[in-house]
Amino acid sequence: MLSNILVNKYIKNKDAVQNEKVRGSYGVLGGVVGIIVNFTLFAVKLTVGILVSSIAVMADAFNNLSDTASSIITIVGFKMAEKPADAEHPFGHGRIEYLSALIVAFMVMLVGIQFVKASIEKILNPTQVSFQTIPFILLVISITLKIWLSTFNKFVGNKINSSALKAASVDALGDVFTSSCVAISFLASKFTSFPVDGYFGAAIALFIIYSGFNLVKDTVNPLLGEAPDKDLVANIKRLVLDYEHITGVHDLIVHNYGPGKCMSSIHAEIPSDIDVMDIHEIIDNAEREISDKLGIYLVIHMDPICITNVEINKTHEEVSKIISYNPLILSMHDFRIVGKGEKKNLIFDIVVDPQTLRKIMTHEALKQDIENSVKEIHPDYNCIITIDNNFI
Repeated sequence: MLSNILVNKYIKNKDAVQNEKVRGSYGVLGGVVGIIVNFTLFAVKLTVGILVSSIAVMADAFNNLSDTASSIITIVGFKMAEKPADAEHPFGHGRIEYLSALIVAFMVMLVGIQFVKASIEKILNPTQVSFQTIPFILLVISITLKIWLSTFNKFVGNKINSSALKAASVDALGDVFTSSCVAISFLASKFTSFPVDGYFGAAIALFIIYSGFNLVKDTVNPLLGEAPDKDLVANIKRLVLDYEHITGVHDLIVHNYGPGKCMSSIHAEIPSDIDVMDIHEIIDNAEREISDKLGIYLVIHMDPICITNVEINKTHEEVSKIISYNPLILSMHDFRIVGKGEKKNLIFDIVVDPQTLRKIMTHEALKQDIENSVKEIHPDYNCIITIDNNFI
């Protein structure tokens, strides 16, 4: 497989993908290969477009030229993202990779807009496209090259989990579709004088704009703070719960500072009667070992819970039953009883999906519903409820 041959030849320590230098080498290789393939296709398609006066072919050619520029920007982005943390950027420069992808996305959209205008002009003032065998064969060859480039970018993107290279793979696959449309319009010119070329050019340009919009969305989301990867969330929870004396976890938050640069915090429930030095040692080991295993920076907060008090356990079961009937509530944690005598406070947190809750009721209304249900069982208990948003 050519992809493996290139990786084996040009990437040292190719399996150490968590290493920033190795990851950067993969990014540079992907960018260089993209430059070579896309510039070759640009030269071929521009020549074909000029020879046959085809706006669709020329539109596709300049799309490949923008892909060449995007490959250059990708290389620069990877190189800048490798810069170590400094005083102004204590979590490093990894998000530059997203910014470089955002620039590429806007470039793609700009090219699409320009060729929408050119295609409309072609429709209004059509010129005859003459079919020629050699240019047609060159287009077929370019489609084959783009299929390979898409496969290569996907291979490298998956290898280092790069959203920029994965997007390049999708973009290359889109080029396969657009080039195929050009070839079809080229072939159709043998049978009709209708300005198929202009209409296909417009369709290709709109597809380019659509692809650019999707790239913008995909790169803006991590910059705004998208939900973390579900597999990462599941692995963090599972690994933390594997440690002795940790009985539950909640309030998991993951911050993304660029590909392979995640900071995560989580609350771990521990028995309140355990020696604090013993559990502190366990928590320290968990933070260090899980961080190394998952390639993240993990901080664990200890939440002591009482597991031997009969009143707390019984009331916890009753409140758990109450909230289980409410589909707005995802979970409950940090449950405790404070006070003496008959008047006591039940203090606990509940987790909700803020978007769903917002459509149905306010925070205060939800709290009141829960407290009313609790008071039917324990009239003297006062509920102090904190509503947490679900960040995962």
